[in-house]
Amino acid sequence: MSWNEPGGDNKKDPWSGRGDQKGPPDLDEAIRSLQEKLSGFFGGGNDGGSSGVPPMKSLGFLIVGAAVIWGLTGFYIIDEGTHGVETRFGKYVETTQSGLNWHFPSPIEQVDIVDVKQQRYIEVGYRSGGSEQIVGSVPKEALMLTKDENIVDVRLAVQYQVKDAKDFIFNVVNPAATLKQVTESVQRGVVGSSKMDFVLTEGRSEVVAQIKTEIQDVMDSYKSGIQVTSVNLQDAQPPEQVQNAFEDAIKAREDEQRLINEAEAYSNDVVPKARGSAARKIQEAEGYKEQVIARAEGESNRFSKLLAEYTKAPDVTRKRLYIESIEDVLSEANTVMIDVKGGNNMLYLPLDKIIHQPSEQQEANVPQSSTGQSSRTRVETQQPAVRTSTRGRDVRGR
Repeated sequence: MSWNEPGGDNKKDPWSGRGDQKGPPDLDEAIRSLQEKLSGFFGGGNDGGSSGVPPMKSLGFLIVGAAVIWGLTGFYIIDEGTHGVETRFGKYVETTQSGLNWHFPSPIEQVDIVDVKQQRYIEVGYRSGGSEQIVGSVPKEALMLTKDENIVDVRLAVQYQVKDAKDFIFNVVNPAATLKQVTESVQRGVVGSSKMDFVLTEGRSEVVAQIKTEIQDVMDSYKSGIQVTSVNLQDAQPPEQVQNAFEDAIKAREDEQRLINEAEAYSNDVVPKARGSAARKIQEAEGYKEQVIARAEGESNRFSKLLAEYTKAPDVTRKRLYIESIEDVLSEANTVMIDVKGGNNMLYLPLDKIIHQPSEQQEANVPQSSTGQSSRTRVETQQPAVRTSTRGRDVRGR
């Protein structure tokens, strides 16, 4: 029998919306049913519908608990030497320092941790290994043209670190690749404005300093947040095809510098000696000059005094001058004059022994270092004896 036939079961009427229920659906019953489903989902048991907690309050507790757990996920710790960059829906909010911090959890806010103390580096012109497939020289990056149209192989290592975490994340898509491209461009510009000998020899430090300055200027203009700490010139040499010829040229240049240094050392040794000798001769000449002048002035003063005495007593002064002149002349001669009044006795005097005996005695006491010195000593010791005897004879004769 169908539900719409007379005498059928009206409880099975699908369009009536109710069975034996005469009123609208009960809202409390619907909430209770939802609560039972949630409690079953979270592992709660069904105690026959009497939980003792109002249904709306239990739902509020669940929402608050979920909010608390979601809020706790917003705590994060920034280590020493790192900075945190907070973004809200992708827009920059702030940069946090080391320590415990909090932000609105995902998906509202996110935090990017940036290590600002790490020393990063890039290699230009070569690869040292690691994750790179190429190890050794990279000719595409290393070979470049100099000002005098020569080719050199230059290899650089650039070290850098992050100085601004915000700029490092937002302003440049790939900071390391950008820095490498800037380094290649600056390197070719600096080397291209210098000569090959300057790059390979005395200009290495100057080239490195100029490259570092220009790299930093370009990266600052990009606001990349990168600080270049050092630029190391790993190698700078001519290409392998002409390397032997350049090594010979370098050796010749080193020999030239060595000879220049030796010549300067010899000059520094000889020139002061020559200057000292010249100064000594000048001083000797000055001394001789002063000596001659003083002697001439003394002779002039003596002559003036003699002239005054001669004016007072001409005869006495004339005789005195004569006697002194004779004394000076005879003191140099080996002549002995004896005046014996009223006697014809022949006297025998051993003149050779009298003259040479004092000199022989002095030669025995003085070491014979040189012939000239002993002869000078003999003459000097001989002259006073003769002069004394002559003066005695003159006195007795008078």
